Amino acid sequence: MNPFISKLLVIIARQRIKEKQSSKPVSQRQIVPLVRNLQVELTHAIKEYFFIIIGVFSAGFGLKGFLLPNQFIDGGATGISLLLENVTSVDLSFLLILVNLPFIIISARMFSVRFALKSIVAILLLSFVVHFIEFPIITEDKLLIAVFGGFFLGFGIGMAMRGGSVIDGTEVLAIYLSRKLAITIGDVLLLTNIIIFSFGAYILSIETALYAILTYLAAAKTVDFVVDGVEEYIGVTIISDKHETIRIMLIENLRRACTIYAGKGGFGKSGHSYDKDIIYTVITRLELAKLQTEIDKIDKNAFVIMGVVKDLKGGMIKRKPLKK
Repeated sequence: MNPFISKLLVIIARQRIKEKQSSKPVSQRQIVPLVRNLQVELTHAIKEYFFIIIGVFSAGFGLKGFLLPNQFIDGGATGISLLLENVTSVDLSFLLILVNLPFIIISARMFSVRFALKSIVAILLLSFVVHFIEFPIITEDKLLIAVFGGFFLGFGIGMAMRGGSVIDGTEVLAIYLSRKLAITIGDVLLLTNIIIFSFGAYILSIETALYAILTYLAAAKTVDFVVDGVEEYIGVTIISDKHETIRIMLIENLRRACTIYAGKGGFGKSGHSYDKDIIYTVITRLELAKLQTEIDKIDKNAFVIMGVVKDLKGGMIKRKPLKK
């Protein structure tokens, strides 16, 4: 890491320790682990915001290069914004903020304040890109507009989610309602978009609504490709010598339950098998970036296996939000 940044992190770590123990001198032994944690947080934050920036420009290109000039709409909060832009004189950049604001408030309660703040930043960046940056109009062919407009918009939404934020808040609403009502996330998204497309058919035209459905399908499939879908859970198996510290982190920091397997390592330093606890937990895709950061703080060499969980029942994952 850059020497200047390393020195800055040491200063920050020293200051944090002094705030906790003002009367005692700060030792090097106290500073080193805190600096390592700050380095991990900084590295992951840079990666996450890099994903968000790519997502914002991709979504902006999809909107201004394809959908907006041709009065096309999409599903979700972006579709609502596009629909309102077509029937009012309000600029799309302002509508994106206004329409997504209620969903961001919900996300602050359901996930964390940090997630909500990152989402606000992402939406503000998207509004800035839509308002100030000019993109070339790529084509006037309606089929190409629907498919590729949906592709770039979906890629942008997916990359923002990979960065731990959202630029289309209906996914947050869908998760929230699925926890409160006896319906799936997919059902909520489907119902929401049926309403949007129905209004699109009434206000604009049936042809525009049909193309909007095609745009939505292209965007949805692209999001699936980028992040494996917002409604899927991730089963995480963690094998580490510091399994007890990781277990405590999952329970106290992420407020997630976990299962401990009594396993055996197949190959040790002596060539013999050895006992090793294996941790298994289930999280949502939106929590994955946070989990990876916390694991790296404890053990960068931890062996982590992640797999998509299509559905689940019981447990505490649908009841316990991320700790703020």
